[in-house]
Amino acid sequence: MMLLPLAMILLPPLALNIWLARSPSPVARVLIPVIFGATLLAVWEYAVGAFGIPAVILPAPSAIGASFAANIPLLWGDFVQTILKGALSGWLIGATLAVAVAVLIDRSPFLQRGLLPIGNFVAALPIVGIAPILVMWFGFDWQSKAAVVVVMVFFPILVNMVEGLKATDALARDQIAAWGASYGQALVKLRLPHAMPFLFNGLKITTTLALIGAIVAEFFGSPTRGMGFRISTAVGQLNMALVWAEILVAALAGTAFYGIVALIERRVTFWHPSARR
Repeated sequence: MMLLPLAMILLPPLALNIWLARSPSPVARVLIPVIFGATLLAVWEYAVGAFGIPAVILPAPSAIGASFAANIPLLWGDFVQTILKGALSGWLIGATLAVAVAVLIDRSPFLQRGLLPIGNFVAALPIVGIAPILVMWFGFDWQSKAAVVVVMVFFPILVNMVEGLKATDALARDQIAAWGASYGQALVKLRLPHAMPFLFNGLKITTTLALIGAIVAEFFGSPTRGMGFRISTAVGQLNMALVWAEILVAALAGTAFYGIVALIERRVTFWHPSARR
């Protein structure tokens, strides 16, 4: 008997999505994931009620939405502390350092042989191992979370940037050298623009790493605010609806973060074949 209501939930959106999939319009491309997501939420809500799943195991979407609406000031404060202060600042510092080091490595083969293995070693360090160390070094506020994010995002961006600086066409390099351009002129006018697709690839990859690093670092020490701190304390209080509300904030922030970087990429690399779609 439980399958009949489930079929009634699934069949209408499934039929609608099949019909929309045949349409090439931009509206259809937006509606398909929206309908699919709404269907998943409806199935989730139904399953929690039909099978009597306890809220401490899996709260219903309606309970999560109610917790989200009731704790907006609290969630906003956690968002500012973790995302804007910790994740974003660490991501910007790590990206800036990675680009600068990539240019130094490109300029010096000695640094390439010396720094890349060290960067690979640092990237392999487990976050649960370095986070408490950095918390002890930089304190319990957002600075230690930013330091963890710097460590996490530095190497992926560095590797992509180094490869991007190498990817310039040899004929173009020979031509600009024949015009008497200095290394700095060739870097600014030729090599950096051609490295932008590689750089943005690293930036997009690390948007999620930055959020994960900042949240996990808060489990090892934080002031009485922050998403990691709130998740940890809410789990201890069995307030799973608030935990899922924090997860929702992280998911929305990560999606928006990635989307902003992707939008900037399309504006900067409009000339690249990958942008001509």
